Amino acid sequence: MGVFKAAAIQMRSGESPERNAVDLERLVREAAGQGATYIQTPEMTGALIRDRQARAASFTSEDKDVVVATARRLAKELGVFLHIGSTAIARADGKLANRALLFGPDGATLATYDKIHMFDVDLDNGESWRESSAYEPGTEAVVADLNGAKLGFAICYDLRFPQLFRAEALAGADLLSVPAAFTRQTGEAHWHVLLRARAIENGSYLVAAAQGGLHEDGRETYGHSLVVDPWGRIIAEAAHDEPAVIVAEIDPAQSLAARKKIPNLKNARDFAVNGSGEAPRLRGAAS
Repeated sequence: MGVFKAAAIQMRSGESPERNAVDLERLVREAAGQGATYIQTPEMTGALIRDRQARAASFTSEDKDVVVATARRLAKELGVFLHIGSTAIARADGKLANRALLFGPDGATLATYDKIHMFDVDLDNGESWRESSAYEPGTEAVVADLNGAKLGFAICYDLRFPQLFRAEALAGADLLSVPAAFTRQTGEAHWHVLLRARAIENGSYLVAAAQGGLHEDGRETYGHSLVVDPWGRIIAEAAHDEPAVIVAEIDPAQSLAARKKIPNLKNARDFAVNGSGEAPRLRGAAS
């Protein structure tokens, strides 16, 4: 693929997948108009719905989902790689998956990834989330080919688990993705530093499309979609929480250059943890 333009789309998804699909199309067209050939949307592009019964009634299987159909059509029409950061998909077993989907320029589904780490947390001021009560976690990391670049998948809370990104980098990923719906509280504290750290640790570009603002279901997300280069520099940012498109140039050769300067992927060593109980053997924890 060589040098190409990547776009991160910032959204404020509401409770209607149909309305969100309309917003998605407008923003994807804007990104393609700016020359982006890889376009990423945020976590839960399809809808953000806190009420469990309303959520169950709104989501459907992948082959019937309006966001999936819209994305497939747009990828083919515009000739782009379109990465739906995630949307809720009803699985055959009746459970929901928080699923990312990558469509190629011919509209074909190139890869899917189900979020592995569930956001089960209790924050300050009474803010509490139990993602595992609604979604079934995934079990596989995914790396996909973008015509020469290699894309590693993650979703939101996955950002706090560096071993996922390390595994994808070792599998060849030179572009990492973190579509997200970070809460305002956690975003203000950790969003920028964690994204830059994952890029630096792995010598990879990182694209993070985010949800932003006050949503229909009452939650508030941080926004600040970012693109970070392999040296940890922020090369594009939506420095707010409004819907937006940001575009940056991606040069996979810069990932290779960063990894040659600091070859920590190559230099990682196995080690044991000396402490109470059985000592597990670990592989190359980032320091």
